[in-house]
Amino acid sequence: MSDAGSLWGAHPAQLPPGRHGLSRSFVADNQRGRILTATIDATATIGYVRMSVEDIVRRAGVSRRTFYELFANKLDAFLAAFDAAAGALLHTVQVASERETTFEGKVIAGFRAFVETLAAAPGPARVCIVEALAAGPDAIERRTAVMAAFAEVIEDNAPMVPGSQALPALTAETIVGGVYETIFRRIAAGRLDDLPALLPDLIESALLPYVGPGAAAAHARRLRTIEPAPVAETVPEESL
Repeated sequence: MSDAGSLWGAHPAQLPPGRHGLSRSFVADNQRGRILTATIDATATIGYVRMSVEDIVRRAGVSRRTFYELFANKLDAFLAAFDAAAGALLHTVQVASERETTFEGKVIAGFRAFVETLAAAPGPARVCIVEALAAGPDAIERRTAVMAAFAEVIEDNAPMVPGSQALPALTAETIVGGVYETIFRRIAAGRLDDLPALLPDLIESALLPYVGPGAAAAHARRLRTIEPAPVAETVPEESL
């Protein structure tokens, strides 16, 4: 199972002690996956600043020696965990968006996948949205790059809307920045269950510059009458 799969879905199991006939590469991959999962858990529970390597290895069930064979320090482990979790989240959004054929459909599907995936996984959600800001310049740079990639999902499909070329160049970036801030406040307060209910308002705000207030409001009204799809359906198998 990939790093992404272990962080958002099933966690890699600890291997049995003694001789087990498994290849060195399989063992290393298993240990790495457990360390990344443990890093997510420790960061979400304790906070990046207070978290130590000891917190990680205790949760992962590995020795300090094994940890340092795979990672230089806790920041190195955190950045690897962030990359895996954020990469899987972005892939989920992109796949959901690509399944639709209209601009509005793509935006709605992408935003739905975003909020429902975050709501279903408190640990990775906190790492991707909140704790990256506490982990220093490298983590902040990665978080910013992911936000830019989300903005590209909107920008790449905006030409489907007549007149969208006349909008300011920062429109999509501004939308994503506002969405991240809104999501950040809920996750920081431990209110992940609130995220799916934000979808209609987020969609109305995101679509308004492109399709106008009337059409944006109409899409939001329709979303308020639709039962949210199960989160599992928003996570494509290929991201695991």
